This record gives sequence, structure tokens and C-alpha cells, in this order.
Amino acid sequence: MAGTEVAGVLAELAALEDPKARAVNERHGDDHGVNLGRLRALAKRLKTQQDLARELWETGDGAARLLAMLICRPRAFGREELDRMVREARTPKLHDWLVNYVVKKSPHAEELRAAWSADPDPVVASAGWALTSERVVKRPAGLDLAGLLDLIEAEMKDAPDRLQWAMNECLARIGIEHAEHRARAIDIGERLEVLKDHPTSPGCTSPFAPVWIDEMVRRRRA
Repeated sequence: MAGTEVAGVLAELAALEDPKARAVNERHGDDHGVNLGRLRALAKRLKTQQDLARELWETGDGAARLLAMLICRPRAFGREELDRMVREARTPKLHDWLVNYVVKKSPHAEELRAAWSADPDPVVASAGWALTSERVVKRPAGLDLAGLLDLIEAEMKDAPDRLQWAMNECLARIGIEHAEHRARAIDIGERLEVLKDHPTSPGCTSPFAPVWIDEMVRRRRA
């Protein structure tokens, strides 16, 4: 029955395929052509199904794997299973959903954060830094914030794009959440100039850490 159900879901995803959406997604490094609103509607109808989620992941199909992230039980995945999955999730959207929708809710999140942050694969390391940013905001006790700033100062400038983005977010979060480290975080951002010229849509906050920090602090004070 599982194979029949997977085949049916894949057929539904194929029917939702939009060549224009695929072209846009591929420009951003993703590998699917399904509108995310329609994907979420399908997930809502399917509801939580962990076994189906695992089967969909194993197909290797980009849209099927995204759907799996929406219908799975995050706490049901084992540590080694999540480690394998993050190494297989090479496209930005899938990587983002896996980390944010699944790993952050896992009982293995802290162990994986520590392991991934120093991984030689920069995509895997970026997942570790994303989990570190989560801790900076929600559970900073036990983190060496000064040590994190040391690493960011030494390594962010020359890091590959996705790792650089994750380290930059951690830099900004430290500056926003921890006033005692704010001046140093801003100074590091100003000197390294990472994402200083990144295009920013009207009404959005720049990802350039000094601007990001100043804006978020200003909003909280207001």
C-alpha cells in the first residue's frame, strides 16, 4: 500500500508542475516546479504521516522531499537519519525547510549543532550555524558568544555563500540579542562588509549585519 500511496502523491505533484515556476526556482538553485501554496494545501489534506514522509524523501524528487518536510513528525527521525538527510539536501529551499521545520524540533538538535558547525562540508556547516543562531536567540546559556564572534571574525569573509550567510545571521543575532556584544558585532560587520551591497527589496531590512542590528534594536526600543 505504501508504494501505491507514494505513486499517487507523485502523480499529484506531477500534475501541479508549472514550467514557469520551475524556471524561477532553478534560478534560485532549487529543483522543483510546484507552487509552494499548492504544496502546502496538499500537505494539509494528507496530514501528518511519518511513514509516507520517509517514503517521499527516498524518492529523491525535489517537490516530494519538500512535501515530506510538511507531513513528517520531526521528533521521529533518528540522529543518523537527520545527518544523512542534511547531507542529501543540497538545494536551498529543501535545506532551509529541513533545518527549520524538522531539525530545530528534534531532540538531537543540540548534538547535531555541535557536530555540523565544524563539518568540512560548508552546506552541512551552515546547518550547524543556523542551529547556533536559534540558540543565540532562545537558549544562549552555555554558549561562548565571544568565541563565536572570534570564529565569525576569522572565517566569515572567505566562507562559501551559504555558510557565509548562516554565519552572518549568527553575527546579527548576537548583536541584536546581547547588548554586551553589540558594539563588537557591529564592528566586525563593518570591517568585513559581508552582504553590504546585497540587494534589498523595499520595506525589507538589509542582511548587512550593522544595518540589521541597528534596525532591530531601534524597533524594540520604539
